[in-house]
Amino acid sequence: MAVDYSGTWDMVSNVNFEGYMVALGIDFATRKIASMLKPQKVIEQDGDCFTIKTFTTFRNYEFSFKIGEEFKEVTKGMDNRSCQTVVSWDNHKLVCVQKGEKKNRGWIHWIQGDELHLELTCEDRVCKQIYKRTL
Repeated sequence: MAVDYSGTWDMVSNVNFEGYMVALGIDFATRKIASMLKPQKVIEQDGDCFTIKTFTTFRNYEFSFKIGEEFKEVTKGMDNRSCQTVVSWDNHKLVCVQKGEKKNRGWIHWIQGDELHLELTCEDRVCKQIYKRTL
């Protein structure tokens, strides 16, 4: 049985977000604003169908996917690029590969205790974020 990611998650740790944004080519002013934000994630899971919403005081982002089905993703509000995205299970981890203009782009989500971990990768940069489930 797959892990249930459903819930509301608040960021508690954000390591190397600046480096990740530089790799994406995000401008200086946007990076400075984004680095001060504490995003909240709301994940809705129905079997292998997911909707992930990320809320901040600056910008919000929402996308939906089904495990194993490739889709066109436009990262509106982030770096505004189009990529072909596919998310798959690797044991209990969600592994996302985003093929497009940037090399080695994607993310991995996993749950450890009451924490949601997120590793964001772009080119040679890795950002590590941790979220705590909101009760």
